[in-house]
Amino acid sequence: MKARLEIVWPSWFNRVMAETWLEGIISIEAVLASGSRDVLGIYVHMTAKRERDRRLARLRQTAVSANIPIQLVDDAFIAARVSGKSHGGVIASVGPRHFVSLEELLGEGARPFLVMLDGVEDPFNFGQAVRSLYAAGVDGLVLRPRNWLTAAGVVARASAGASELMPMAVAETAEEAAAFYRQHSLTIACTSDKRAKSIYETDLNIPLFLLIGGEKRGITRSFLNQADLKLWIPYGRVAYRQSLGVAASAAILGFEIMRQREL
Repeated sequence: MKARLEIVWPSWFNRVMAETWLEGIISIEAVLASGSRDVLGIYVHMTAKRERDRRLARLRQTAVSANIPIQLVDDAFIAARVSGKSHGGVIASVGPRHFVSLEELLGEGARPFLVMLDGVEDPFNFGQAVRSLYAAGVDGLVLRPRNWLTAAGVVARASAGASELMPMAVAETAEEAAAFYRQHSLTIACTSDKRAKSIYETDLNIPLFLLIGGEKRGITRSFLNQADLKLWIPYGRVAYRQSLGVAASAAILGFEIMRQREL
């Protein structure tokens, strides 16, 4: 049996994660499908009670089968617990995110493709990046203990539920995760604009651990120095010097690697 990663969360993290609200049927369906969290209760606005709404009816049926309480509520109840307006009158109270170990992310495949998002400053950008990576077939995501999953409602909405479907593990630092996956024969890669290879001219059909850094902090020099492979995304306008945002970079990198693996 594989050992699970034991994580001792700081007290502030437990307090924040103890009351987490997901907004909208898509996010809630993702949690129910993946088992990424315990669903404590589902709350539906009175006006959302439509017997002909098949998706809502399906959600009700799933909740009943799983012994999850479902309750009709008013505007004030929902307004006090949401950060956006795209909830469609359906929200859920959920428990902390369930993580797996770094080893479990490897799975059973011969060419695992794992990604670490580090230093992303905004939960919406984080969610968008996760959405692209999940769609591109990434096998799992590595995060630091302090991450945007404390804003799970925003992240789940921005990722269209992908943040709850994507298997995730935690590492204290990118260097720690890289050292672990190098021991398991993964190539350690990151994005860089110095002495890097074009993603379109590099064989990426290999067991891969890829670090994608945020726009402001980027990737540390210590990680760059130990990376096996440095990648860059060629621009159509070669004189353009601004780096792409993390969501765009994640999409381009993820889908190029997917394209190579499907050839």
